[in-house]
Amino acid sequence: MTSVIHDIGYRHYDGPRLGRAYAVRSLFTHNLRAAYGLGRPVKAKIMPFLLFTIMLLPAAISVAITALASSIGSGQSINLIRYSAYAVYLQPLIAIFLAAQSPVLASRDLRFHVTPLYFSRPLSRLDYVLAKYGALTAALFILLGTPITILFIGALATKQKHLGTHALDWAGGLVGCLMFALVLAAIGLVVAAFTPRRGFGVTAVMAVYLISTAAVTSIQGIAESQTKFGVARWAGVFTPFNLVDDVQVWALGAKSSSPEPPPSGLGGPVFTLVCVAVVAGSLAILYQRFRKAGAR
Repeated sequence: MTSVIHDIGYRHYDGPRLGRAYAVRSLFTHNLRAAYGLGRPVKAKIMPFLLFTIMLLPAAISVAITALASSIGSGQSINLIRYSAYAVYLQPLIAIFLAAQSPVLASRDLRFHVTPLYFSRPLSRLDYVLAKYGALTAALFILLGTPITILFIGALATKQKHLGTHALDWAGGLVGCLMFALVLAAIGLVVAAFTPRRGFGVTAVMAVYLISTAAVTSIQGIAESQTKFGVARWAGVFTPFNLVDDVQVWALGAKSSSPEPPPSGLGGPVFTLVCVAVVAGSLAILYQRFRKAGAR
């Protein structure tokens, strides 16, 4: 029997090797787009864009009311929503966005067992985790930063304050949005990464938000009734929105938007260290989680 070798056209790749940095950047871009449903079916876009639109409405209404009051010269002082308070006031919407989109980034790869394919390339486990975390952080920052930018534009249009004062307030608000995004993205990804089912992930993230908020509110109410204001102020460390808001108050000089202001003295540094610990601890947990999943 005679053997025959057939040339079916396979060729060696002689083009440029784009490398690890390109892989990380591509993974980040892909997940950022996925967080808003871009590149996916229409039904995947409905929830993120609906929430994004609703997040813009209070800012747009606040600007419209302020502009109307200025144009008719009512003499009443109408101020725009404070930049640092926006995320705290609209935290239920942000929590829904986080719960809906965290499993999109963390659970789908686990469900379809594609993590070993990612790690077959020059992409480390840490690169994978940081790309996912960076994408969700960026998605949340866009969600939070866009409304306060509308407020900033509205403030300039109505000439409420000097440009320099507005610019500083807006910059401080963006820093606060970044802090919210960093902490919330870390918590959302950790919770969602422990189940391959998106529905379970959504429920788990919302449960963490609702239980922590309800527990802290109850503790603060009981502490206030017993005039133990120190306990009420320290309780904010156990819910992410109060935690970050208290860091804003201490680090950025913002006005407190939480039911209880942060404790004086060591309160600010302690709350800041807790934020850092939440982010670092979450990244470590995610690294171990995806390391185990990638070994399959």
